[in-house]
Amino acid sequence: MSTSATPAHPRRWTALALIALAQFMVIMDTSIIGVALPKMQTDLGFSQENLSWVFNAYVVAFGGLLLLGGRLADLFGAKRIFTAGWTVLAAGSLTAGLAGQVWVELTGRALQGVGAALIAPSALTLLMMLFGANPKELTKAFALYGAAAPAGGTAGVFLGGVITQYASWPWVFYVNIPVAAIVLALTPAVLPAAAARRGSIDLAGALTVTAGLATTVYAVVRAPETGWGSARTWLVLLGGLALIAAFVALQSKREVPLMRLGIWRTPNLAGANIAQLLMAAAWIPMWFFLNLYLQQVLGLGAFASGAALLPMTVAIMIMMIVLAPRLIARFGPKPLIVTGLLTLAAGMLWLSFARPEGSFTVDVLPASLLAAAGMSLAFIPSLGTALSSARPEEGGLASGIVNTSYQVGSALGLAAMTAVAAAHGANRLGHPTALTNGFSAAFLGAALLAAVGAVAALLTLRTPPAAGAEVAGDTPEHHAAA
Repeated sequence: MSTSATPAHPRRWTALALIALAQFMVIMDTSIIGVALPKMQTDLGFSQENLSWVFNAYVVAFGGLLLLGGRLADLFGAKRIFTAGWTVLAAGSLTAGLAGQVWVELTGRALQGVGAALIAPSALTLLMMLFGANPKELTKAFALYGAAAPAGGTAGVFLGGVITQYASWPWVFYVNIPVAAIVLALTPAVLPAAAARRGSIDLAGALTVTAGLATTVYAVVRAPETGWGSARTWLVLLGGLALIAAFVALQSKREVPLMRLGIWRTPNLAGANIAQLLMAAAWIPMWFFLNLYLQQVLGLGAFASGAALLPMTVAIMIMMIVLAPRLIARFGPKPLIVTGLLTLAAGMLWLSFARPEGSFTVDVLPASLLAAAGMSLAFIPSLGTALSSARPEEGGLASGIVNTSYQVGSALGLAAMTAVAAAHGANRLGHPTALTNGFSAAFLGAALLAAVGAVAALLTLRTPPAAGAEVAGDTPEHHAAA
């Protein structure tokens, strides 16, 4: 994203800490509930079929509203929308924690998703405002921001186990409230303000794309329960796709659209978003089923299972912060995205050989570290390429698009791999061999998604002429100008 030369914000690194915290929290909120679900089911009366909606209500609201969140950040200023998002997230967390009935719990989770959909694109827009004028600093900022996502995912599992074991399940939601209070107190002094721009909100477009994305995700996440061959699954899926097609038709006719369709003609934007979507579709199922393998096959408790994922998280953080920026400077984004996705695929292929009588040190640790290396290599350059392609005034839109790609990829990938795992025995609790066969099939399917992502990146991403010359010449800033 090209930016005019402006003085560096004096508190930009403190501001980055808040932005990274936002990424940490919105990802943590997808994973922290996992260990608490059985107790929530008992206390609130969830049926076995509806329990997954504690997760899905958040993901559907989050993924469905990201484009609108990005547009609001462009129109009203990213700082205002960032603040509004934290307020909504805190309200949703309080509602979910106090819930005494199923519908109240799901309402709270959906509100958390709305808050996250406002926070995520505005946070990335703020990051570009703070560091976009300095390509070297921008790469470092992306590294710190990128490391916050896997840290949040693993911390969610770990904290969820600790909180559920030593406190009570409502605290997996209440933990957001003091964090939100701290962020809201610091935001006015730390984050940069941006003047609101003239423009209108395309309400018809917002409603259509939100309904389309939400309906499509809903169809896929429900498919393992209703059956992929059922008429209901395909009717809902086709309805969601029809709404997305209607959204595209509306955008082509609007004078001020929610999403300018011409943005997709920007070099590398589509390729980078495809990489993010397929990377998420592979990574989230791997993390999800790895946690189940540790608990349901190897017999680790919630706390021990969370601790077992810490080496992978630490490796990702170190590689994203220390190694990835140097490699981007040396080779440019495209080689790293392709290599990273292939490495991720190799790690998951290795995990597919896990044994029913396996061990953490042999069956999990080396393969998970290889997968972590792949994620570390691919995430930052694909994110930076996707964001840097937009005009400065469309930073929120670009942020909304790339966040949508990642979240929709997460939901669709997890739903598809859940169906694959169930078809191969993962629904047979208490049978380690059947469970392992199911989990192995899911790892293999996720490996295939990552490999497809590598091929797509190889075919769709362009390499700029001067790649590899110097740090400034190989950052997302350079690729936007190429």
